[in-house]
Amino acid sequence: MISTQGTRGFRAYTAKHLDELLGRAGFDGDTRLRVRAVATVLPFRTNAYVVDELIDWSSVPDDPIYRLVFPQEDMLPEEDVSHLAALLRDDAPAPQLKAAAAQIRMRLNPHPAGQLELNVPRVGLETMEGMQHKYPETVLFFPKQGQTCHAYCTYCFRWAQFIGEPDLKMASDDIGRLTAYVADHPEVTSILLTGGDPMIMGEPVLRRYVEPLLKVDQIESIRIGTKSLAYWPARFVTDPDADATLELFSEVVRSGKNLAFMAHFSHPRELESPIVEEAVRRIRDTGAVIRTQAPIIRSINDSPKTWADMWRRQSTLGMVPYYMFVERDTGPQDYFAVPLTDAYEIFRDAYSQVSGVCRTVRGPSMSATPGKVCVDGVVEIAGQRVFALHFIQARDPQLVGRPFFAHYDPEAVWLSDLKPAFADRFPFEPALETPPFARLSA
Repeated sequence: MISTQGTRGFRAYTAKHLDELLGRAGFDGDTRLRVRAVATVLPFRTNAYVVDELIDWSSVPDDPIYRLVFPQEDMLPEEDVSHLAALLRDDAPAPQLKAAAAQIRMRLNPHPAGQLELNVPRVGLETMEGMQHKYPETVLFFPKQGQTCHAYCTYCFRWAQFIGEPDLKMASDDIGRLTAYVADHPEVTSILLTGGDPMIMGEPVLRRYVEPLLKVDQIESIRIGTKSLAYWPARFVTDPDADATLELFSEVVRSGKNLAFMAHFSHPRELESPIVEEAVRRIRDTGAVIRTQAPIIRSINDSPKTWADMWRRQSTLGMVPYYMFVERDTGPQDYFAVPLTDAYEIFRDAYSQVSGVCRTVRGPSMSATPGKVCVDGVVEIAGQRVFALHFIQARDPQLVGRPFFAHYDPEAVWLSDLKPAFADRFPFEPALETPPFARLSA
């Protein structure tokens, strides 16, 4: 058994280390410069565990974990990369470089699916910062100290949280406002602590956010969205506060609430280390349920075998496969996106390779503005080839579970690329306004 005693030993790498790290792959100076140019726009952070234990440097740049955390020079339009690289080469003043990067970022849809316009609740004229309330029963909360990660995924749809722009960041340290808001909204039964990554916080800080929720009777479940099991499993095994963190998890369960640990795994290699197995065992021993999810990403996990292997391993360790997502319409989406028809075929082929205990997984699912839309397949109806879809979750609860159809488009990668079939509009289109629980309230 792995010892639970020790020091944290966490070492982060940021953009200032990028040139040195890229040297491990033997890239020439121009390639390293262009990768650094991309990193002025998209955030870069990793750590020694990912670099030394997960990446196969002999396979770079094709290694999936390398592609998962390191920027690629073709993630952005060539003209943008060349412009930024020239600024770096000429040692341009920092404000000039920052302005050029900011201009490119604003073209990348930094906050998709109405995160700022439709999801942020208000009480009277006051905006509830650091919260989102998209679905009636669920509120997302962004703990201020949890708005970074042990490492950043290159495809992250929350990349705008990490670029130092206050107007784009969602965060709050006022747990009292959350509990007061929930008390005024009896339909809320589930809280998702998200980020960033809440598990970047030490136990004393995490406890300050979790303990008050245990006193709110209407809350049935507390969810923690995290990639820590993949990027820093020592958080639950050898970190100095690992035992205290697990005791906090046990307290949640003993309080009568469900603790759902929403673990983000992108590739089977993230599950291979013995410390991951030990971390999973220790979390499960608290009574928490670990559910797994990730988007399907071109060049990283866009094969049925990858997903089938991942689901089987997760199930063997006692985790519950939960979601295959579609890459969101933000950041370098064009670089990572898999066409919906391919995503469905990959999901179906992987699903057919696993036993029933793994078939708890749902997908491929788009977390779009009106809700979570699942692609159920490609079918022919009345002589037309169409996508069959349904809402797993929706702003308008009456849409949940209702099938609808879109004209088949082999190039479509997102809901906005689709056109309605057998109707003039999609069923959600008349209901895109802010739901009643997120409007102004007295």
